[in-house]
Amino acid sequence: MLSKKTKYGIKALTYICSHESDGAIPIAIISEAENISHKFLETILLTLKKGGILSSKKGKGGGYYLLKDPKEVFMSDIIRLLSGPIAMVPCVSLNFYEKCDDCPDEETCGINRLMLEVRDSTLKVLKQKSLAQLTMESSK
Repeated sequence: MLSKKTKYGIKALTYICSHESDGAIPIAIISEAENISHKFLETILLTLKKGGILSSKKGKGGGYYLLKDPKEVFMSDIIRLLSGPIAMVPCVSLNFYEKCDDCPDEETCGINRLMLEVRDSTLKVLKQKSLAQLTMESSK
């Protein structure tokens, strides 16, 4: 399940992307437009800034803006940054792999094979969908 943090992060990014020509967008404007708690949004945007997707400008005319081209920001990157692994179980995670304590053999584990298929199908969609595409689809 998509966490609220990730959902709100994607909503905030699509808002920023769709208003890119306006320059830096203040948190208060994003918060109000997307109905996201100001305090929670601050945390989310800071994470996206530390992850190199956003940057910010202080003072008058300040706010957040995209650091990367929205065509190069993929949903898989955003989800990993805000939520961690995309895989449903740690034994199939590409970036956060951990062996399951209760599994004697991953090679013969039906759950492992099923979750590999789920991970691969999910990644196929998330790695192909850019922020630019999602923003364009959202504005229709």
